[in-house]
Amino acid sequence: MDAAKTAENDPDSGLRDRLADEIAAEAVFSGFSNAAIAAAAGRLKLPRGEAERLFPGGPLAVLEFVSDRADARTVADMEKAGSAGTLKVRDRIRNGVRLRIETHGDAKEAVRRGLAQLALPLNAPLGLKLLYRTVDAIWYAAGDSAADFSFYTKRATLAGVFSSTLLFWLNDRSPGDEATWAFLDRRIDDVMRFEKFKARVKDWQPKAARR
Repeated sequence: MDAAKTAENDPDSGLRDRLADEIAAEAVFSGFSNAAIAAAAGRLKLPRGEAERLFPGGPLAVLEFVSDRADARTVADMEKAGSAGTLKVRDRIRNGVRLRIETHGDAKEAVRRGLAQLALPLNAPLGLKLLYRTVDAIWYAAGDSAADFSFYTKRATLAGVFSSTLLFWLNDRSPGDEATWAFLDRRIDDVMRFEKFKARVKDWQPKAARR
């Protein structure tokens, strides 16, 4: 399901948003499940069958929707900030990761329940697809225009940074999650040092090769 749909071409956009929010709130207690969908639909007093019409794929469709919606909102905020041309790459990426987790993610327990659902063997392909969409969206909003092999290596590297930061955040009890953002800084610094090392190795050539 494409969470980037707007009210102009999706008359159910507002209702789907509200239902997704209610389901995520309920997921704190019962996970992303059919029971959570039913409870959320009851709180919104939706007619019988309406929740199934809005999310015909059930709990997995809800997870896909809230993830894609968070990606779209992160991109919008990054573009609104207009930072792609003024900040260093590491700062753009850091801001994107933090926005995605802190501002546009659900409550920690809901995220934990969602990750547990996506970790199940049958759901793992969807989990990987959603992770790719997230890191691709962040790189896009950061101004990445790579068309060579680095397009894939950048996304693979950010997938590692994002995943490890998200897991750290889930268990962070520091004020304002300060430990998480310090962890994110360290991870990005490690990546940038490695990228600089790779660039030096690539540029270095033995004397014999220069003749």
